[in-house]
Amino acid sequence: MADRRILRLSGSETRDFLQGLVTNDVGKLDQGMVYAAMLTPQGKYLADFFLVPDGDAVLLDVAEELADGLSKRLKMYKLRADVTLEDSTLKLRRGTGEPPEGAFADPRHPDLGWRLYGEEAGDDGSNWDAIRVAHVIPETGIELSPDSFILEVGFERLNGVDFRKGCYVGQEVTARMKHKTELRKGLQQVEIEGSAPVGAKITADGKPVGQVFTQAEGKAIAYLRYDRAKGALQAEEAELRWPSGATS
Repeated sequence: MADRRILRLSGSETRDFLQGLVTNDVGKLDQGMVYAAMLTPQGKYLADFFLVPDGDAVLLDVAEELADGLSKRLKMYKLRADVTLEDSTLKLRRGTGEPPEGAFADPRHPDLGWRLYGEEAGDDGSNWDAIRVAHVIPETGIELSPDSFILEVGFERLNGVDFRKGCYVGQEVTARMKHKTELRKGLQQVEIEGSAPVGAKITADGKPVGQVFTQAEGKAIAYLRYDRAKGALQAEEAELRWPSGATS
């Protein structure tokens, strides 16, 4: 399990503050955990995280590697808003079996189970890579990078973006991609024979068409240019194929 940091935001303007910054509708916290991201003004990915209701406050569950940068950016936007941002001492447990009391369902996909915040960290030993590959679910620092556009990496499918909530940083670019552009690149499950380093270039007829990332049980998550990824694909010594029944 990737290291996580749990931030805590409190104050009378916390939800309004977040609503103007993140890709999802903060009002959904009334129903449970919310998956969201922060973007650059140009619509590119900065960080993805979970927002968790905690009484009048909101917990923010983010990968440790992104926590300092995200905290700094939130404080930059905060100005004089009645919002206090601080590190909490809470830790994350997660699993795919029967959820314990107080756990929240992972909003990205039912097979990702539950997340619980408390004094202990850990998980139940589920094969998280296999689950993510089966459902093409990107991970912070692997498939998700600063060059990502969130629609190309599946945020709409993963309940990470809301197109009716109103403005947020990067919203204009994201909305334009949704309504005016046919995506030419994106994440795709492929079959893989052999293995390749995470991030290895994928080629077709010797020409670059994308990269391969997480691999499990003979399948992988690949980022592909759809118009170029035709026929037999190669990533170093590994051979890749579109899944049976898929159209390349």
